[in-house]
Amino acid sequence: MEKGNSGDHIVDLFVIGGGINGCGIARDAAGRGLSVTLAEMGDLAQATSSSSTKLFHGGLRYLEYFEFRLVREALKEREVLLRAMPHISWPMRFVLPYHRDMRFEAYTPTSRLLGIFMPWMKGRRPAWLIRLGLFLYDHLGGRKILPGTRTVDLMRNPAGAALKDKFRKAYEYSDCWVEDSRLVVLNARDAEAHGARIMTRSRVVSAVVEDGMWTVLIEDAATGHTRTVRAKILVNAAGPWVGNVIRDTVHLDNGAGVRLVRGSHIVTRRLFDHDKCYFFQGTDGRIIFAIPYETDFTLIGTTDADHDDPDRSPVCTEAEQDYLISFASEYFKAPLSRDDVVWTYSGVRPLYDDGASSATAATRDYVLKLDESTGAPILNVFGGKITTYRRLAEAALEKIVPFFPGIGGRWTEGAALPGGDFPVNAVDRLVAELLAAYPFLNNFWARRLVRAYGSEACEVLGDAGSVDDLGRGFGATLTEREVGWLMDREYARHAEDVVWRRSKLGLRMSAEEIAALDDWMQKVRSNEQAAAE
Repeated sequence: MEKGNSGDHIVDLFVIGGGINGCGIARDAAGRGLSVTLAEMGDLAQATSSSSTKLFHGGLRYLEYFEFRLVREALKEREVLLRAMPHISWPMRFVLPYHRDMRFEAYTPTSRLLGIFMPWMKGRRPAWLIRLGLFLYDHLGGRKILPGTRTVDLMRNPAGAALKDKFRKAYEYSDCWVEDSRLVVLNARDAEAHGARIMTRSRVVSAVVEDGMWTVLIEDAATGHTRTVRAKILVNAAGPWVGNVIRDTVHLDNGAGVRLVRGSHIVTRRLFDHDKCYFFQGTDGRIIFAIPYETDFTLIGTTDADHDDPDRSPVCTEAEQDYLISFASEYFKAPLSRDDVVWTYSGVRPLYDDGASSATAATRDYVLKLDESTGAPILNVFGGKITTYRRLAEAALEKIVPFFPGIGGRWTEGAALPGGDFPVNAVDRLVAELLAAYPFLNNFWARRLVRAYGSEACEVLGDAGSVDDLGRGFGATLTEREVGWLMDREYARHAEDVVWRRSKLGLRMSAEEIAALDDWMQKVRSNEQAAAE
């Protein structure tokens, strides 16, 4: 057992959780001059933050719940984030087909009001109400880059070709795509660049207050060795495990609760030949998206179902798959079946338990609870959505700043993430420059690298003059040179980290190729550890 002198390791902030909230808070705090250590029990973004629908969006449907503050903040953030990470985020147009049979979820505040004043609608969404919602969506957030809403004739527009003939009209509006797990990694990298220490595969065993400070015991998942860190403030950003940390790790009884909601997705073969996303409304009042995904696929989701245990790995159940297939088939001309599904994934959203009657109705807003009852401050982070992670971090720092007079102020708005220091509309230029510098690349390969690494793509490839210079090829354009970068710079330890989180190349690689990659990575790590000893 390794245990250093606890007095040797004192930090201002200790963050539990390497999802988007934890890494966002660590980055903001480190950039203000605080000393920060972050511990994640698995890989960065291994849970909720790699299992989203991968959108920076305001949350159009949240308007039905009158969550105007949340929607406004998220709408404003879309363009802030787009400028900071134009490699991993980009504008996307969303097509919302309209049909008179569309309905509200039964218990939204809007549906209740319509039930009183327009009972003859029987839960249907009138076209004027959708257009009003989109008008608010266009104007609440001070939109500057993204184009506004327009009406689309589906009989003439290419977006109508894949849909059933009964859908003749649609509304088209703007939101943004984001590579969610890469967003987490880039925040961690930037936090580290500002002095933070990022510890993956490091489980927090206990945290107790001693002499007015937290003593945190951490266990290395690979070796079982432990160490302690002393911290002035503890941040509990453990996502689905936030309640477990409160109850079992720090032994608090503050009454704050978390509601775990599972969101499941399916990935199918490519279902349409354009780059727009569909926003589908069901007869049950729910909504799903059908999104162009990884060039050759379509992403469909999400569901909303209560999930009882964070330690039970979420999976897209057969019932959820059937629900999404049936839902999408109500819109697409060519009906879907299980045979079309090439991959599924599911994540658990840790929402603040506001007593809502259903998982769908539970608030997506974030809640920050500061507790000083133990003798040292702990900040518990509930809920949030990926679009507002940066604002959540700023709000968290507002609660922390009083304990550190004189630290720096807000700084992350306008600060590019690693690789994102180029204009929003310059991706094609970067792809062309990369092809010119490395003529052995093809267009797919070059675009994939730019979309992953942005202006750092040339650093990934280094001095390579040919494919052979990149070392061993693992399949789907993944090479030894790139994997080395991911291990050295982006905390990757296993093949799963590389092919399902740092990228989605697992969709294009065989099980044998992935196993060979993992074997190679473990040999590299073993050799490095032997050399260090």
